[in-house]
Amino acid sequence: MSAAAGHDAADSMRITLKVWRQEGPDRRGRMETYRLADVSPDMSFLEMLDVLNERLIAEGDDPVAFDHDCREGICGACSLVIDGQAHGPEALTTVCQLHMRRYSDGDTIHVEPWRANAFPVVKDLVVDRSAFDRIMAAGGFVATHAGAAQDANAILVPKPEADRAMDAAACIGCGACVAACPNASAMLFVAAKVAHLAQLPQGAPERERRALSMVHAMDAEGFGNCTNHFECMAACPKGISVENIARMNREFLRAALFERPTATAAEGG
Repeated sequence: MSAAAGHDAADSMRITLKVWRQEGPDRRGRMETYRLADVSPDMSFLEMLDVLNERLIAEGDDPVAFDHDCREGICGACSLVIDGQAHGPEALTTVCQLHMRRYSDGDTIHVEPWRANAFPVVKDLVVDRSAFDRIMAAGGFVATHAGAAQDANAILVPKPEADRAMDAAACIGCGACVAACPNASAMLFVAAKVAHLAQLPQGAPERERRALSMVHAMDAEGFGNCTNHFECMAACPKGISVENIARMNREFLRAALFERPTATAAEGG
C-alpha cells in the first residue's frame, strides 16, 4: 500500500520538491523539480520520497536514490541536506524522524546530498561515507577482552566518566557534522570516538596510538580543520558536545608528547 493511502484528502498537502539529481560520481549534477499533490502530514520525509519514487517508477523514470536503513533514528543512513540544513529543520532529529507536518501546504523544499570532498556523491542523494570507516579502522577499537554479559562489572568505571563516555558513544556516524561545518571538518565525529574510549579503562592500552592514528587518518581523508563555528553540534542528531573536541585535542597533545622522547632517541642514535 502506498504511504499516502488511507489518510483524509482534506489533510493532504501540495509540496514542490527541488531535488539534486546526479547519475554518477563523474557526471554533472542538477536540481530537478517535482510536484506532489497528495502528501499526508503524517508521512515521514522518507515516506514522502517513497511516494515520489513510486510515481517516477510508474512513469518509467529513474527513481531518486537516497540512503536509508532503520528508519528509527538509530543508524544515521538517512543523510540529507534539507533547505540548507543537515537532517532538516528539527533539532536532534534524523531525516527519517522528520514528519511532513513540519511543513505547510504549498511549501517548496530543496533536497541535496552532503557536500564535502571527503564524501563524494555516488548517485543523486547518496554519498560515499567510507572515509569514516577508514578512520575507525585506524584506531576506533579496543584490544581488551570484554568478556561476556556476566562480566560487565568486572572492571568498575566511575559514574561521571561512564556518563561522559556514553554521551560521546551516542554518535551514529551520520556525517551531519561534516555537512554542516563550513570547512567540512570531521572533528566532532573523530572526537566522539576518541573521547568515548579514552574515558574507559578498556580503552587505555591503545590510548596514545588511537588519538594519533585517528587524527592522522582524518587528515589523510581530506576533511577540513575545525575553526569553532559550532555548526557541527547544532546539526548533530544526537547532540554530541564540542567539549569532546577539546578532549580529543588534549588526547592528541598528550600522545604527541608521549611519543616525542622515543622519536628524539631514535634521531640521536
